[in-house]
Amino acid sequence: MADVKENKNPQGFYFDQRACVGCRTCQIACKDKNDLEVGYLFRKVETFEVGEFPKPATYHYSGACNHCHTPACVDVCPAGATYINEEDGTVQHDDEKCIGCEYCTKACPYSHPVLIKELNVVHRCDGCINLRAAGEKPACVAACPMRALDFGPIDELRAAHPDGVNQIAVLPDAAQTDPSVVIQARTAALDGTPKQLIM
Repeated sequence: MADVKENKNPQGFYFDQRACVGCRTCQIACKDKNDLEVGYLFRKVETFEVGEFPKPATYHYSGACNHCHTPACVDVCPAGATYINEEDGTVQHDDEKCIGCEYCTKACPYSHPVLIKELNVVHRCDGCINLRAAGEKPACVAACPMRALDFGPIDELRAAHPDGVNQIAVLPDAAQTDPSVVIQARTAALDGTPKQLIM
């Protein structure tokens, strides 16, 4: 078995779930920046309900690529199209190498990489690497009216938000890939059995 590829200096997202109102502005900004057709998303906002009357609760989760410490998508790519950018600390994708096999889409526990069927090529969140190279924030971060999102070196984000977690009830076991995400979670998101609301 090949050595597991590790992201030595990962960058990732901070998400303040307490501030998120579920407006989906981040989702739209991402879709617009990446010129995605109907049916494709790189960032997805989902709403969940927990508890029962008289004490129900709802919360939102805004998720994209977690630029994991040990990204499963990188390990399974037979063409080397999905790779860790050692200088930038993010997981990137080379469209020219991609053979459309979808191994990465099946391996990712977060169901993030997306096969663009018309092209037979997988696309994904790249942390808006070109915007960041120009000194800007990722489109989703810049667009959030509640400032519920941020992006940067994951160690710095964790130090700035020591109460943040990388695991909530609606996400897969974080031990699988060690996601580079810091979630300032609402209490309702930490336990219980959530029911997804279609919105």
